[in-house]
Amino acid sequence: MKNFFFIIFVLFFGFVFSKDINPKSYEDFRKGYESYSENDIRAFSYINPYIQKAKKEKKYPELFQAYRDAVFYSKSVDKKIKYADSCLDAAYKSTSEDRISTAYVLKGSIYYAKMKKYKPALDEYLMAYKYSKNTGDLYLKNKVSYHLGVVKNYLGYNDEALDLFRECVNFFESEVNNTKAHKFQIFNNQKGYLNSLHQMIICYRNKKDFVKVDSLINIGLLKTFNEPDFSQERGYFLKSKGLSEFSNSKYESSIDYLTQSLDLMKEDFAWKSVDYFYIGKSYLALKKEDLAISNFKKIDSIFTKQEFLLPELRENYELLINYYKGKNDAKQQLYYTTQLLKADSIISRDFAYLSPKVHREYDTNALLEEKGKLEKVNIWGGVFIILLAGLATFLIITLFKKFKKEKDILQKYFVLQEKLQTHNYTRPESSIPVVNNTENNDDKRSHIAETIKEELLHKLKVFEEKKQFTQKGLTIQKLATQLDTNSNYLSHVINDNKGMNFNKYLGDLRIRHITQLLFEKNIYLNYTIDTLAKECGIASRQNFSDLFFEINGIRPTDFIRNRKKEIAGVNINSSVDNIQGLVSEN
Repeated sequence: MKNFFFIIFVLFFGFVFSKDINPKSYEDFRKGYESYSENDIRAFSYINPYIQKAKKEKKYPELFQAYRDAVFYSKSVDKKIKYADSCLDAAYKSTSEDRISTAYVLKGSIYYAKMKKYKPALDEYLMAYKYSKNTGDLYLKNKVSYHLGVVKNYLGYNDEALDLFRECVNFFESEVNNTKAHKFQIFNNQKGYLNSLHQMIICYRNKKDFVKVDSLINIGLLKTFNEPDFSQERGYFLKSKGLSEFSNSKYESSIDYLTQSLDLMKEDFAWKSVDYFYIGKSYLALKKEDLAISNFKKIDSIFTKQEFLLPELRENYELLINYYKGKNDAKQQLYYTTQLLKADSIISRDFAYLSPKVHREYDTNALLEEKGKLEKVNIWGGVFIILLAGLATFLIITLFKKFKKEKDILQKYFVLQEKLQTHNYTRPESSIPVVNNTENNDDKRSHIAETIKEELLHKLKVFEEKKQFTQKGLTIQKLATQLDTNSNYLSHVINDNKGMNFNKYLGDLRIRHITQLLFEKNIYLNYTIDTLAKECGIASRQNFSDLFFEINGIRPTDFIRNRKKEIAGVNINSSVDNIQGLVSEN
């Protein structure tokens, strides 16, 4: 019996240890997850050891590829951005301009496709274009061209965008039939072809060339028929077909195509909103008002969650406002009026070029006026005036509050005075720990090449020492230009090393500078608040006062008042004592 168990024991452990648990080569790692679909986090059981191996061996091309794959298989948008930053860092370390360009495109695509943040996407695409100018990689060149075309289309340059998309369609279509290519390459070429085709449809729709639109839609639907790997792309063509049917007043057919599109859209909330909008308008044309309003409300739900709205969907809120106006529902009318004002603000921010071209039934002034009226309707009553008998109580409360306020101001003044006298009035250092490049911090921090970061930190030190922060109208873009860098990198360096964003960093420098001058040079005590604000580069009196209070704990007027009293030899505690005496007497 003992021999039997011994044999089983030997056979079991021989089997276990004879198995190669972890793949030995990078290719083995990739084979482990290449069959998984996008956002499938099971891939990370292979990707994580892949990353560790590449780091340990300092194989930056492989590390670049591992992080690139991590972006594809991550489910969270935040993690996709972090892995994209890591991919960019590995690309810089590999010294390959093609990889650097690819990494910028990767990050820009997340901003554009997943987050609908067009301005940061544009910054990334322009950096990709810079590094791809001399590339011999035609796939990369066309991929960059595609994304620049998307931006041009967004800016309204339809003809220029069309030229780029035509080139992309021709290239990707020719590469789809390349039997020697890896299956991932074939997949990417098919995806590039279908997405370029979809963008051409959008351009032709903007140009109102509906014959070309219908022709390309038919090609797209044919190419994606019974192709589960390209279900989202099929959703785009079904959406385009639904819009075409709506334009031809075929409302039942439009609803059918748009509903099919919704089922395939996955996480693309922007195009989902378009589907809901035209389903709603189709129901409206069919006199099915309740169904229409139900779909319009779904767009509001997406807008509330994502804070994004395409310009053509602005009408959604005008339709909801008119609907509830007809129902005499002031509460809902007020809500959607407020939402439309918010939507206008976001459209103006994200679509600065297109915003003035959007047809508006309600302009901003009319909306604000209507909102004011609705608020009065909803607030039916008001608060009555307190009788004269309560005046004494009111006076005591007022005096007590004044005493508390003056006492608090005085305490904060003495604290600030002590810091200034002991030369302890300095900006606190960032509490963010110093990053150890040998640790696994790629997933936690944005990665900027160390040489660039050190150079920027040196330039910022000179910037602070020369008091260049007092320049009027200084923005991060202007400072980035002065420091010969990119505003995104400058923002990262300031956040990581100063412990605050650019605006707080700039305000902190300015307020501490002017506070030091007020304490050391009496002449500044006679300046107006407006003059003091301009002296340190702040355009607004209110902004200056608020920043001064945020950093020093008291308003500049209170600091100046107490400082003047102190210089004149007045006992600044006496005013507080007088107020306290009045409160005690009452």
